[in-house]
Amino acid sequence: MLQTIPSPSPVPPMPFVQAGPPMLAIRDLHAAYGQSEVLHGLDIAVAPGEIVAVMGRNGMGKTTLMKTLMGIVPVKSGSIAVDGAEIGALKSHQRVAKGLAYVPQGRMIFSAMTVQENIETGLTVTNERRVPGDLYEMFPVLLEMKGRRSGNLSGGQQQQLAIARALASRPKVLLLDEPTEGIQPSIIREMGRTLKKIRDARGLSIVVSEQVLSFALDVADRVLVIENGHIVHESLRADIDEAKVARFLSV
Repeated sequence: MLQTIPSPSPVPPMPFVQAGPPMLAIRDLHAAYGQSEVLHGLDIAVAPGEIVAVMGRNGMGKTTLMKTLMGIVPVKSGSIAVDGAEIGALKSHQRVAKGLAYVPQGRMIFSAMTVQENIETGLTVTNERRVPGDLYEMFPVLLEMKGRRSGNLSGGQQQQLAIARALASRPKVLLLDEPTEGIQPSIIREMGRTLKKIRDARGLSIVVSEQVLSFALDVADRVLVIENGHIVHESLRADIDEAKVARFLSV
C-alpha cells in the first residue's frame, strides 16, 4: 500500500561557515506569476567561492528562483544583494553588470552564430573586445570549434558554450538552471569537474538548480531542497543524508 508522506515544514536557513559577508544574499524573497505566489519568503546566503545546489522536483520553484534572481520574474517583496549591493529593483542587464551571470535551462545559445560570436555577446558589460584566453583554456573544445556554428555542437558542447558566454561577463555569482538536462552521464561528470575548476580559478560563487543528486553531490559544498516555494531541507555536503534528499526528489 502506498503511504502518503506529509509535506515537510520549511526549515530555518543553516549558516555556512564563511569569512566575511555573503557574495549572494537572498532575504525573505517572495515572487509570483500574476496573483499566484510561487516563492514564499526564501532566505539563502551564498559565501564567496561556495557552490550551492538547489534541488527539488519539477514545479517546486527552482527555475522561478533563478529567473527571479535574474530579473526575468519580478520580485514581489524581499531583498537580493550581490557583494553587498542590492539588485532586486534592477533590470536583467544591470544585474549582469553588478556581477550576476545566468545559464538558463535549455542553454539558449544563438545557434546561427559561431562559437566565438556567442561568447562575445557576454563581453557587453566588460571593456574587453576579445574573448579572454583563459576561457578557451577552461573549454579547449570551444577553441577548436570557435568558427563553427553553435547549432552544430553536441548538447554537452553547447552547455560548455553557454557557461563560457556567462563567464565572459566576469561575474561574481554564476547561476546555472538544470545544467545536466539532456546531457549524457559521462559528460555530466566532466561538467562537475569543470565547475569546480572554474570556482577555484575565478573564486566566484556558483548556484546550480538540479534534480540529479549524483551531480549535486559531486559539485556542491551545500545542498538545499525546495518544495512548493519553501526551503524544506539544508545540509552541508559533508553531513548530507543522501537517502533523505532522494526521498524529496522522488515523485
